[in-house]
Amino acid sequence: MSDLKVVVEPGRQDVVMTRTFDAPRELVWRAMTEPELVARWWGLDETTTVIDRLDFCPGGSWRFVEREDDGQEYAFHGVIHDVNGPESFTQTFEFEGMPGHVLLERHSLEEVDGRTLYTSLAVFQSVEDRDGMVASGMETGAGQSMDRLEELLRTLG
Repeated sequence: MSDLKVVVEPGRQDVVMTRTFDAPRELVWRAMTEPELVARWWGLDETTTVIDRLDFCPGGSWRFVEREDDGQEYAFHGVIHDVNGPESFTQTFEFEGMPGHVLLERHSLEEVDGRTLYTSLAVFQSVEDRDGMVASGMETGAGQSMDRLEELLRTLG
């Protein structure tokens, strides 16, 4: 059972998500940073994720495209700002369907007794941007992705 926790405090510009994975930190890091693995868990259950690019280094960029069965596509992109593997990385995130609404994400991994505590801090440009992302179903999408990541980790372990 997932222990995903999403904290959205009224009036703030951030969202904090935590989730524990039953896998060592190095394995979770690989799954979050290697393009062929990211494609297997990132995105919604009903879409297929195509990694257009993932240049995982400071100053590198990424672009992922989610495709529905009917051909509809949703693209996301950003820039990698900081990589401190296997502990953390920082990147921007922008949905191409709503250009100009960029958020900054810090993803942290902490190993505790052979398991990994994942923490994501997403900081938005405004409370309105944050509230809009939350209203768009962010928690559902994150939950689906994190569940598939857990399944992938079981196959890699």
